[in-house]
Amino acid sequence: MAAKEVVNKIKLQIPAGKATPAPPVGTVLGPAGINLQEFCTKYNDATRDKMGDVLPVEISVYEDRSFDFVIKTPPTSFLLKKYAKLQKGSVKGANEVVATLKESQIREIAEIKLPDLNCYTVEEAMKIVEGTARNMGIAVEGVNDAELAEQGAEAAEAEKEAAKREAELEAMEEEAQHLDEQEVEVTTEKQEETEEKSE
Repeated sequence: MAAKEVVNKIKLQIPAGKATPAPPVGTVLGPAGINLQEFCTKYNDATRDKMGDVLPVEISVYEDRSFDFVIKTPPTSFLLKKYAKLQKGSVKGANEVVATLKESQIREIAEIKLPDLNCYTVEEAMKIVEGTARNMGIAVEGVNDAELAEQGAEAAEAEKEAAKREAELEAMEEEAQHLDEQEVEVTTEKQEETEEKSE
């Protein structure tokens, strides 16, 4: 028997155990013609033990409208926020430390992510997780917390310097503008004198 042909591949991120035919699931999968209720039931059964996590899922839709799906591990950023108890990462990236995680927590995240990462060892996976953490302003205790704190302090210092320079420039511009106005007045007086003489 020939393998069924995949006509569509759809990627979604859905909270574990909470898929419903309503949007966004219904909006994306509806046009693919697959049975929404069936997908939601299967997905929820498969992910019930991971409640609270957001899981990426890759759905393969076949010609006859049947489907298969593969559940991936949660996004690294989601896991980091979960472990650090954060709503969101730092807007300034590594220049502002918003949380610090232990190396053991980074290892746990790396172990969860390993099947989906492009590496073979937990140590390699930890490096990838650390990189993502750094970009989100999450330091790793004993690994880069001192370095990131220093970088944050330097960035804050640089920001202060920039603000000071900005203020100085504004003051200089105002002064220059003031001088321009005075010069204009001076020229006007000279012009009047010249006009009087020429008469």
